[in-house]
Amino acid sequence: MRRPRGPRTGDLPIAAAGVAGASLARAALRQAILLKLRHDVRSLNAGDYRPLLAGYRDDAVLRFNDGAHRWAGEHRGKPAIERFLRDFVGAGLQGEVIDLAIGGPLWRLRLFVRFDDYALAPASGEQIYSNRTALVAQTSWGRIVWQEDFYEDTGRIVALDARLSELGIAPARG
Repeated sequence: MRRPRGPRTGDLPIAAAGVAGASLARAALRQAILLKLRHDVRSLNAGDYRPLLAGYRDDAVLRFNDGAHRWAGEHRGKPAIERFLRDFVGAGLQGEVIDLAIGGPLWRLRLFVRFDDYALAPASGEQIYSNRTALVAQTSWGRIVWQEDFYEDTGRIVALDARLSELGIAPARG
């Protein structure tokens, strides 16, 4: 008599336990990454971009929308990404990680982050900018390899840069 194909009845609880364990591990990984990102963004908001920068590989690439503003284009390598983050801090931008989704194995994990940001004028406290963003990043063993940012309204970024220039806030240099 041939054995029926498929799992044996006794194998089903073992398989279900494996699926449940994998789901719990994935949820724990997502939560750990979310906590780390929120910590790093709190540091960024306080003017310290170093914890966030440490999450990038030395050869990472950050792509930001093209336009007539200080953040435009492709930022290749940690020194270029550091300048980008210094400009973020120098502009007085404040951000918040709203949500995170992850996919893929640890050696090639993809992050999908909802990130909102805003800026206040230094003297008056008037809100001079706000935007909603989706960030997509590819990681390798916990370090960002590349990241691309997508904004709800890219015209707001150009307007913010013009306003910053009016306020005398220059872009970061080398």
